[in-house]
Amino acid sequence: MTLLLELSRVSKRFHAPSEALALHDVSLAIAPGERVAVVGPSGSGKSTLLAIMGLLERPSAGSISFNGRDVATLSDRALSRIRGRHIGFVFQAFYLLERLTALDNVAEALLYAGTSRHDRQQRAREMLAQVGLSSRGDHYPNQLSGGERQRVAIARALVKSPTLLLADEPTGDLDPETGAAVVDAMLTTAANASVVMVTHNPAVAQRLNRLVALNSGAVVSDGRQAL
Repeated sequence: MTLLLELSRVSKRFHAPSEALALHDVSLAIAPGERVAVVGPSGSGKSTLLAIMGLLERPSAGSISFNGRDVATLSDRALSRIRGRHIGFVFQAFYLLERLTALDNVAEALLYAGTSRHDRQQRAREMLAQVGLSSRGDHYPNQLSGGERQRVAIARALVKSPTLLLADEPTGDLDPETGAAVVDAMLTTAANASVVMVTHNPAVAQRLNRLVALNSGAVVSDGRQAL
């Protein structure tokens, strides 16, 4: 079986505002359909790891392959194409466009997919229905609760049917009950995607079947867990 994503001895060093080694010699493989929680204290390199996995940052050392293809040395344009076609992102801060309705925020993710406006809107409606927001498509972000906004963000990430969904503290700004519902919506809707989720919440981490722990930029444990 071809791995979806493989990091081999990846390190990342930042030079500004000061010299810092964010990741050190990290090797990690993600199989198709796998559900992975990434945990660790603040400053342990979790968000940097997610950015490298999402091809948003280049490693300072090591190699990355996506679907069996070495991508570490590809051009920015080539990496952008891979991200656009295969990777969805969900962040703690939602990053919805305030001037667009929930429906248009989701449809916007398909703008460069070569589909008509009608098809983009239809797919966006279907995705909003999957995350339980059929009746909220014409609402603007400031008219939605935090949990609803995160569901819109999930729908936007998944409307293009990515093979990899990366989530960085998606429940960090939500109360426990709302956060649990958002994780339910994410894992159910992303049924065909691999999911890698950074979280500080042990209850959220326990919802995924693999737990990767970081400390000081290095993987200190990596194992399966019973659901």
